[in-house]
Amino acid sequence: MDRSRFSHVNPQDPEFFDTLSPSTRLIHGDESFSQTTDIAPPIHLSTTYRFPSNPDDLFAGYLGQMGEGEFIYSRVNRPTEPRVEALIGQVLTSKGESPVHSVLYSSGLSAFHSALLYYNPKRIAVGKCYHGCYSVIKLLTRNYGLERLDIDCDEELLQPGDLIHLETPINPTGEAISIKHYADKAHRRGAFLLVDSTFAPPPLQDPFLFGADMVIHSATKYFGGHTDVLAGILGTRDPKIAKQLLSDRTAMGNVVGGMESWLLLRSLRTLEMRVKKQSKNATFLVNWLQGFVNQEEEWKEGVMKGVVSKVLHASLQSEDWIKDQMPNGFGPVFSLVLKTEDMARIFPSKLHLFTHATSLGGIDSLIEWRAMTDPHIQRNLLRVSCGGEDKKDLKEDLRRGLEAISKIQE
Repeated sequence: MDRSRFSHVNPQDPEFFDTLSPSTRLIHGDESFSQTTDIAPPIHLSTTYRFPSNPDDLFAGYLGQMGEGEFIYSRVNRPTEPRVEALIGQVLTSKGESPVHSVLYSSGLSAFHSALLYYNPKRIAVGKCYHGCYSVIKLLTRNYGLERLDIDCDEELLQPGDLIHLETPINPTGEAISIKHYADKAHRRGAFLLVDSTFAPPPLQDPFLFGADMVIHSATKYFGGHTDVLAGILGTRDPKIAKQLLSDRTAMGNVVGGMESWLLLRSLRTLEMRVKKQSKNATFLVNWLQGFVNQEEEWKEGVMKGVVSKVLHASLQSEDWIKDQMPNGFGPVFSLVLKTEDMARIFPSKLHLFTHATSLGGIDSLIEWRAMTDPHIQRNLLRVSCGGEDKKDLKEDLRRGLEAISKIQE
């Protein structure tokens, strides 16, 4: 099908398209997939599709030989999924670099599981990361003998084909780790590096520039951006790997639903503007809070210093590599460590703009007493996910809440 008549961005003019900025690509980068004249892409919910009506077009093995734009069953493909994957692949590709091919999954953990199934390592080196990843590793250890190593293990313990899984910035603190350091470590041993960049989506960080072999995102977070979709993404520069991942996904059945695909497509249009503002909000609040920790500012005769123990965020790091790895912002998530567990447990109830809930990445600001969902975390830590509200309003909400906590403790 010639789709160019449905789009004012000519798919036959890649030279022009290559000059477009990421924000423009997010709005126009999938128009070559249009099959109608709708400005807003239609929602496709059907699970099955008609075969060709002409008997001459029917042949055994049709499923394995479908062309682009042909559909048979939603576990294999549907109209919206390739569109979302193409758009995410473009935004994961830095200008002048080899194209990234993305594969969409039903959740971030299903994407992580699929990456482990693809690489099939005998050993996986992992550090601080989302606790759900540990659960997946534990299952594979139980069933297949996967050996878990610490990410800073002796390099000699890694063998060809093994995997290092690096999350940066880290959940829940928002602190960053050098991707290049672990890429070099993996590649010296013939191992691979999988980077979870959920906390630093485009345009904040491109792990491929620093040696990542595969990149994972929980698309539930910033790609979805509105707290209403569950999905995951794997990105690779190797089209053969992407093809195998798609085949594996069909076999495993961990596909995303039609409504979720459409919600992602809607949300991706505003990804860059959302992430940039959310990241700026976080850095603004972190700098304000850190001023009290450092005793550079006074407020209410030191009330703040009696409540806040520590602030954790990539913007506070001073390593030489940090600005190269995250040139466009340091992420919208940070952690706030209060003086006591009781303070951390009570504090969310004193806020009005930050909702006490788990997860992150939505346009609404959230705060979580992290021990609610991760029993291994320190009990006085709060994870803060900045939304798109005005930064001054968020600052005032935190100020009022901290003041209220200080009075309770008197």
